[in-house]
Amino acid sequence: MKVGGTIRVPGDKSISHRALIFAALAEGASRIRDILPSADVHSTATVLGALGVPVPPLSTDITIAGRGPRGLTAPTGDLDCGNSGTTTRLLAGVAAALPFTSRFVGDASLSRRPMRRIAKPLREMGATVDVAPADGLPMTVSGGHLHGITWRSETASAQVKSAILLAGLVAGVEVTVHEPARSRDHTERILTALGATVDVLGATVRLAPRDRLAPLHMRVPADPSSAAFLAALAALATQGELALPDVCLNPTRTGFYAALARMGANLTLEHGEPQGGEPVGTVVARPSSLVAIDLGRDDVPSMIDELPLIACLAARAAGTTTIRGAEELRVKESDRIATVVANLRAVGVNADELPDGMCIEGSERPLRGRVQTHGDHRIAMAFGVLRALPNSEIAIDDTTCVAVSYPGFWDDIARAVVS
Repeated sequence: MKVGGTIRVPGDKSISHRALIFAALAEGASRIRDILPSADVHSTATVLGALGVPVPPLSTDITIAGRGPRGLTAPTGDLDCGNSGTTTRLLAGVAAALPFTSRFVGDASLSRRPMRRIAKPLREMGATVDVAPADGLPMTVSGGHLHGITWRSETASAQVKSAILLAGLVAGVEVTVHEPARSRDHTERILTALGATVDVLGATVRLAPRDRLAPLHMRVPADPSSAAFLAALAALATQGELALPDVCLNPTRTGFYAALARMGANLTLEHGEPQGGEPVGTVVARPSSLVAIDLGRDDVPSMIDELPLIACLAARAAGTTTIRGAEELRVKESDRIATVVANLRAVGVNADELPDGMCIEGSERPLRGRVQTHGDHRIAMAFGVLRALPNSEIAIDDTTCVAVSYPGFWDDIARAVVS
């Protein structure tokens, strides 16, 4: 199989969510270019509209009239977050500081995802948060006057951290978050770019009170998680080279590329001009002979979304790959540990489930079988990479679920493979 060409993957999903939220909380008109028009980001736009900040149709260049940190208005109905955990958790932080009640709902998958991790710190700050008995949605947040907090998170989670920072921002109080490991820092970077005082020391973040935010003007860089699937495809190819420009190379997001390099991939990261406070560059990936690696708890935060893809790459690496310290995968869009292992076995790979991870034995056997995605976009894309390989006969039960993060994924996979 030969790969070739240059493909700019869509805008980063994590940054796109945050760009919309901060544009809504800023005072004045914000301009956002190259936002990701995915289902999840549409959910954030819809919820912001219900809170009094109309967002235009998501396109390559949009302008949003911000209402200021405390200018959002009470919704007239439920806030439907679709399948988006980021929408739910980050906007719960905003809602906790507003003087009205918001009820968050979502689809069946999102409704099963844990929300108590958000509820606990917001309650400590003074909000009333009611979570469904099974620790999911619906979740009702009654906000109002909050006080500052110093919070120690049990798990490194950018969503928990961001919810606390947003609650502190809107309430105008100081907040500090300590994490066991450093999680994604897009929220801190945008806050700093908008004039807020953010102190970062290792895995600790402190936000000082601020009355207003300047408008946001940024171009959303390409999503490193989306680019990872094409880089993986190139690594598994036999000929060619694939260039992926404008990729966000934030060090809290490049763990996959470090792991891929450890597996022996011929990979180059070429840094360019920063965008919106984020380091950006071109990822160039080439065919490689991959070997097994061991990943542990310290590796997980910077590649949590790409671990299903690492597992699929391990199916074609020499030796046995072990992933540990990744129990967070069990509370994603699906139980990604159980789902990945079951699907690897279904296509002929020897794999074992661990309480906090998995073991995958690489081989050169043809891959044949049916993959059940459980509606999880990362599962569909990871096994889509294996499906593209010569001699693979893999059926994927739901190919449309990729629209959550990468609507044009299947077209880009087809473009990357050249005759």
